[in-house]
Amino acid sequence: MDFLSSPYNFAHDLDFTPGSPPITGVVFKGKRTRELSADAAVSVLEVSKSYPGPHGERTPVLRDIDLDIRRGEFFSLLGPSGCGKTTLLRLLAGFEQPDAGAVLIGGRDMTGVPAHQRPVNTVFQSYALFPHLTVAENVAFGLKQKGVRGADLQAKVARALDTVQIGAFGGRKPEQLSGGQRQRVALARAIVNEPEVLLLDEPLSALDLKLRKQLQVELSNLQEELGMTFVFVTHDQEEALVMSDRIAVMNRGRIEQLGRAEELYERPRTAFVANFLGSSNLIAGKVQAVMGTEALVGTRFGPLRTLHGAGLRPGQDVTLSIRPEKLRMERDDETEGNEVRARVDDIVYTGAENQYLLEAAGERLVAFQLNADIGADEDFDYEEEVALYLPPASLVVLEDA
Repeated sequence: MDFLSSPYNFAHDLDFTPGSPPITGVVFKGKRTRELSADAAVSVLEVSKSYPGPHGERTPVLRDIDLDIRRGEFFSLLGPSGCGKTTLLRLLAGFEQPDAGAVLIGGRDMTGVPAHQRPVNTVFQSYALFPHLTVAENVAFGLKQKGVRGADLQAKVARALDTVQIGAFGGRKPEQLSGGQRQRVALARAIVNEPEVLLLDEPLSALDLKLRKQLQVELSNLQEELGMTFVFVTHDQEEALVMSDRIAVMNRGRIEQLGRAEELYERPRTAFVANFLGSSNLIAGKVQAVMGTEALVGTRFGPLRTLHGAGLRPGQDVTLSIRPEKLRMERDDETEGNEVRARVDDIVYTGAENQYLLEAAGERLVAFQLNADIGADEDFDYEEEVALYLPPASLVVLEDA
């Protein structure tokens, strides 16, 4: 059944009441069940969202999103523009409501709970600071709304400013600060209320590269220090890999793959994940033989062996993926198998590495080599014929052949 026409409604069927005790039992999802994770700070249960188009049609933005975000976790939503990651964050914040499904925070249903009553705070890309207030007054604003006053207010503000390393700037106005300092103010304003979950909507994207890399480390360290759950939206693959405990890679309103950074990079399940997280060489083939967890795949480059053949069957069409840095370029064919003859088509110097664009059997392959690894006899030239070794452990079989 199409999710737009589904009559299923979580809030009705589960009879959740905002502010009720946390729910940890079995949650019914249509005809399926799922146990809520006991350590989940956020649970998203079969959430779908669409927006009306210019002619009355509905355009789906999120399709059946289902995930748990653990307490104290740095969790990133990663994907290209338009994939639905910011919409999902806005649903968590309470700025939008889902068409179907439910959002739980701390085990409590947030259906109908307005944004200002949710145990979350949001840090925006645009900082959203009050220009007429000082740094300290910006940070104190939310506390004052909650009735905090006097010495307690001043102590909380000072501690938040010190935490983000701008304790000396409390008397300045936002216009007197750099972009990085303004972002620290926005962070201080968000954490001073001690929310259960901090939502960050591409907060570093407006900063220059050097400052962005610096704040990536600082933000990751801050999350560890606070022990707070961070949900971070970004389109920057390196940013997500550097900072996250786990990453949900989103594509066209769905979660394409969820896991640790190393798992997603080393074992992508789909061509989209393989190419969005860095770059990858994709090789089409047909399974010739399966030997336990190994498989021999026939390709236009010849037969290639992979160690990731569990579950495959002879005759099955597959797509293999291998990262450019996993390819080993050699001048001589050592006849150890999994070798492809290729010609150097172009060389891109990027400082730390050389990127070799290669032509093999009418197809383009890419190999990366760190310049520190390239000696006098390993510096390949244009039009040179080379042998490429494709390690069987690095040839991953994708699910979407």
